[in-house]
Amino acid sequence: MRYFKDRQEAGRLLANNITHHKAHHCVVLSLSDGGVVVGAEIAKTLHAGLFNLVTEEKELPGELDPVASANSAGSFMYSSRLLNNNAYSTGELELIKAESYPSIQQERMNAFQKINRVADKEDYIPRRLLKNHIVVLVSDGFRNGISLDVAADFLKPIAIKKLIVASPIASTEATDKIHLLADEIVCLEVVENFISINHYYEDNSIPSHEKIIDKMRNIVFEW
Repeated sequence: MRYFKDRQEAGRLLANNITHHKAHHCVVLSLSDGGVVVGAEIAKTLHAGLFNLVTEEKELPGELDPVASANSAGSFMYSSRLLNNNAYSTGELELIKAESYPSIQQERMNAFQKINRVADKEDYIPRRLLKNHIVVLVSDGFRNGISLDVAADFLKPIAIKKLIVASPIASTEATDKIHLLADEIVCLEVVENFISINHYYEDNSIPSHEKIIDKMRNIVFEW
């Protein structure tokens, strides 16, 4: 089992595997503040812009896994694990969603309220900057890959050149999902029994969101 000193080290190791894209037009799109710390090392290596697609996973009472996810671009999607669960018929899925609708709507409101408190104008991602670019979608760890669903929804209408998904660590479930989504995958460790993202970093501290914003705003000075 592989562990990392911190997210900066993990980012540098990932960047070493993506240096062949340095001569191309790339944009690094992170999925969390921790992902920005990882992604900054990649952005410095590729001389790329750095953005944060803030995501928020939502669970229902009594459920261990997230049933939906929201992002700062306004997407809200049910987990593909729920939608593609062969244990349920179409009718049973509709019944589950109907019975859970009030709770899901409340969680949806909570998700967007939390994202709006965290995100500000510096988190805005101009879609035109992604068009015809290689997008490097970065996380500091994929536990279940549900954030990939809303990222895919955000990227769907944009004519990007190529999608690279990069993460220091991912569960086997998330890795299967990444294979369906990405043109290229850079993952340093695939874990069957994923514990938590912080577990795999000796130093799991993350800067304040204000410092994360400064990192994105000033990444060009670190090229």
